[in-house]
Amino acid sequence: MMAFAKVTDRYSSEQIERYYATGVWREATLFDELDAQVAIRPDKVFITDGTAAYTFGQLRAAALRLAASLARLGIGAGDRVVVQLPNWTEFAVISAALARLGAIMIPVMPIYRSDDVRFVLETAGVKAAFTPGMFRGFDHARMFGDLAAAGTGLQTVIAVRADPVPDGALAFEDLLAGGETGEDLPASGIGPDGPFAIVFSSGTTSRPKGCLHTFNTYCASARLMGEAYHYTAADVQFGPSPVTHSTGLVTSILMPLVHGAGSHLMDIWEPREALERIAKFRCTASVTATTFLQTLLTVYDPDQHDPSSLRFWTSAGAPIPGAFVAEAQQTLPRMRVLSLYGRSENLCTTLCSIDDDPERSVISDGRAASGQEVRVVDEHGNEVSRGTEGDIAFRGASNLLEYIGQPAATAEMFTADGFSKSGDLGVMDADGYVRVTGRLKDIVIRGGLNISVRQVEDLLIAHPAVSAVAAVGMPDAVLGERVCCYLVPAPGAAPLTVADMREYLLGAGLAIQKVPERVEVVTELPTTATGKIQKNLLRADIAARLAKP
Repeated sequence: MMAFAKVTDRYSSEQIERYYATGVWREATLFDELDAQVAIRPDKVFITDGTAAYTFGQLRAAALRLAASLARLGIGAGDRVVVQLPNWTEFAVISAALARLGAIMIPVMPIYRSDDVRFVLETAGVKAAFTPGMFRGFDHARMFGDLAAAGTGLQTVIAVRADPVPDGALAFEDLLAGGETGEDLPASGIGPDGPFAIVFSSGTTSRPKGCLHTFNTYCASARLMGEAYHYTAADVQFGPSPVTHSTGLVTSILMPLVHGAGSHLMDIWEPREALERIAKFRCTASVTATTFLQTLLTVYDPDQHDPSSLRFWTSAGAPIPGAFVAEAQQTLPRMRVLSLYGRSENLCTTLCSIDDDPERSVISDGRAASGQEVRVVDEHGNEVSRGTEGDIAFRGASNLLEYIGQPAATAEMFTADGFSKSGDLGVMDADGYVRVTGRLKDIVIRGGLNISVRQVEDLLIAHPAVSAVAAVGMPDAVLGERVCCYLVPAPGAAPLTVADMREYLLGAGLAIQKVPERVEVVTELPTTATGKIQKNLLRADIAARLAKP
């Protein structure tokens, strides 16, 4: 069995004691938290998605039935299980069932295709996968079936809302109706400081890194954010952010769960429908990439829409333009617009709270949550003076335990005194508020999705018509950035068009959101004296081209 880091490998005994004493860590697993809510409010609706709904009591019963069926399939403590689902209520059932068994959940966003998914399966040693059938024109169940047949080690594919269920797959609905209540399942032996989830995060290399978290390291952010937002059982979360991504899992599942609140999920973003759902379900809160709120405000009509139930909307996922925050607060004056900066390695790094001056969300991305620490450091991990740009680093209750199978990368990320460096650049003011100013990482952030341009470049350089290539982010008013490709054609070859790239990269299993959306054909790429491509010049060039009338 794959060996994972333990909580004591990352945290000192003093830290562990302090986090338990302050309540940011607790002696409760996800399933224990669900049990606690069932004891208080069993008939309250916890989660909806416009198609299905579960009360706390119904969720617990369904999770136990599913856990019993999974146990019969040989899935138990320590087994890794991929969950690649849209924002459906079944995700909550699966999460609770896996927690009851002590299995390790590996959430994978639905946009990812065979290239990325295969890497996840093989890297994490995945035993089973939950997947939709056909969703948005793509047959996910078939992809997983093909990957299982290709020798990845995947043994069981479970199709959710699939009609028909593909050959070789099991139907989620059949497992849910397996006949056993699951009440007599033995204890898993996995507590809140054992492995809970592995979240793959894009970084500077062509392949993502698997961030290992315990339930406590994950749920710490849900508890701290709840404190900052004055979150209560009266809240109803609006969740268009993917629940198979850190933002959605923390804010649409864990935060409402531990506070006894409700959660409404939306699987396909459409801003007019979003406004209708917010009014129908009386949603009070949302945490998303900035692009969600931007597009919502674009279609908002005060004569048609009623967003009056919203208390706050937090924008995260990329540096947030201050002018946009000011505009949003003016358009919806009854709703607070807050900012947050986070990453899969430690989830919530900085945030603005309900109690902060509204201007803080205009000029900053917040400060460390209660009891957590953030520094801006130089290349050696030493803190720089306030007002000086550097690497944003975090130390607190939500740090990952390790990048699985990558001890060197794990060690490189941490400073000698336990701060995890982000690779994102920022400036801290005298009051501890941070403004994200840029990044050291070679990534593009498209609508909150981190895209490793190295992965795109590695695939394109293998094309016979390509001699050299560099992918960079180009500014976009809606998504923040899109991928632009600077291309040097191979001698005698016709330059690839955007359509050519799209066909080639999708055929290679790349997610469509990662495909370059503009191509600039050049005779050579600008380089330093040592041969390093000067991407800063390319980013400036494409920004200037787009700025021309």
